[in-house]
Amino acid sequence: MQKIHSEFAYQSRELGIQIEDTLGDPPDKKTYARVVKSLIDEFARGSEIDDVNLLSFALLDHLRFNDHAGLLAQCEQYNQGDAAQVLSMVSCVDDDASRAVLTVSRAHPQLARRAILTAFLYKHPKRWSDEDHSLESLQKSEGGDDEDEDQLTPGHDIEHLFDSNGEKNA
Repeated sequence: MQKIHSEFAYQSRELGIQIEDTLGDPPDKKTYARVVKSLIDEFARGSEIDDVNLLSFALLDHLRFNDHAGLLAQCEQYNQGDAAQVLSMVSCVDDDASRAVLTVSRAHPQLARRAILTAFLYKHPKRWSDEDHSLESLQKSEGGDDEDEDQLTPGHDIEHLFDSNGEKNA
């Protein structure tokens, strides 16, 4: 399994939530298609929307991922990478989406790179590792203490946690 940057894992999960929210319950594919078309039009016109997930959302159904191994390798770094190389690993099946990718990649190459990689990870979740991205795991990787002083153990005196005046302070 390929190791990916934790921000890409986060963005991929957020993209899934955004798609579910837009589709609604029951799914409304007409509204979904209108939102995607509107976003593609905005990006193609050079809109200053600087949002990885919105661009990923707009492009998701229009991208073909031609080099899976190369795209996965690009996912190791979130803030650094070769945008031109990522662009060479995908193609668009829609002229408007292609125009949007090119417009964004000229003005904000890293935004285009991140959005393409986020869309790739969302479309291919089994290709990347299911690393533990929980808060505890992230804190440990950031050098957090292994032992939490505030953690309660069985038999731990917890009376100090409650206000001694009871409801008088309410």
